[in-house]
Amino acid sequence: MLKTLSQITDLAKSKTKRRLAVAAADDKHVLEAVKKAQEEGIIEAVLVGNMENIEKIALEIDLDLSNIELHDEKNAYKASVKAVELIREGKAEILMKGLVSTGPLMKAVLDKEKGLRKGGTLSHVAFFESPYYHKLLGVTDAAMNVAPEFAEKVDIIKNAVEAFNKLGYEKPKVAVVGAVETVNLKMEATTDAAILTMMNKRGQIKGCVIDGPLALDNAVSKESAKQKKVESEVAGDVDLIVTPDIEAGNILYKSMNFIGGATTAAVIMGAQVPIVLTSRADSEKSKMMSISLAAAIG
Repeated sequence: MLKTLSQITDLAKSKTKRRLAVAAADDKHVLEAVKKAQEEGIIEAVLVGNMENIEKIALEIDLDLSNIELHDEKNAYKASVKAVELIREGKAEILMKGLVSTGPLMKAVLDKEKGLRKGGTLSHVAFFESPYYHKLLGVTDAAMNVAPEFAEKVDIIKNAVEAFNKLGYEKPKVAVVGAVETVNLKMEATTDAAILTMMNKRGQIKGCVIDGPLALDNAVSKESAKQKKVESEVAGDVDLIVTPDIEAGNILYKSMNFIGGATTAAVIMGAQVPIVLTSRADSEKSKMMSISLAAAIG
C-alpha cells in the first residue's frame, strides 16, 4: 500500500532509467519537470520541438541540453508524430505531452498504421496524495472517455488495475461509484456497477476486488459505510474510484486538487507505453510526479 507520491518516485528510481520522448517540448513547466526527473535519475529525455524556443527556456531554467537528444520540429503535430515514431523505433519508452493540444497528440498516438494503439480503450488514471485520506487514491477516468459504454468501462478498469498491479498492488480495491449505494434501475451508473462487480466475482475482470454501486462517501469513509450498513471489503478502504463519466471524474479530480489540497500524478493507459498527459493547470510537482508514475509502471 502506497501512502505518498514520493514512494512512486522511489520505485521509479529503483528501476532502469526510462527514455522519455516529449512532443512539442518548448514548454517551460514541462521542461522544469523534465529537469527535475533527470536530476532524480528517473529518466533520460528526448526533446522534440521548436529548438530555438527550447534553447531559450533551457537558459532560463538552467537546463543542460548537451547530453539530451534533440529533434528540431516547429510544427506541434509533426513533433507529436516524430515522438511517437521514436517510441515505435525503440528509442524511447514514455511519451509526454508538451506545448501541443491533446487532439493532435492523440491523433498521432491513435494512427492505425504508425501510432501506439494496442486495440482497446485508452483511459486516464490519476493517483492522489490527500491530507484527508490514509493512502494514495486512484481516480479514473477524468480526462479521456466522455460517456463510456459498458464495454469501455471494463477497459477503463482493466487499464487502471494494470497501473496498480505494476506499482505492486496484488489486488487493489475498486469502487464503482454513483449517486447512491443501491441499485436503481433508473440510474445506469448503478446497474453498470452491479454488473461490473459480478464480472469481477466470476473472474471476468482480474487482478482486483470490485464493489459497486457505492456512493463516494461510503467508498472512502468506513464510518459512512457503517452508518449506511454497507458491508464491503472495499468501502472505507478504496484504492481506485471509477466514475460514471468524464464530468463526474473531472469534477472530482479538480475538487481534490484545488479545494481538497491534494497532489496528483496521472498517466494515460491502454497504449503501448504510458503517456504523460498533464493539464496546463497542473503544478510542476504534479508534472514531475506524473513522469515518475510513468517511469515506475513503464
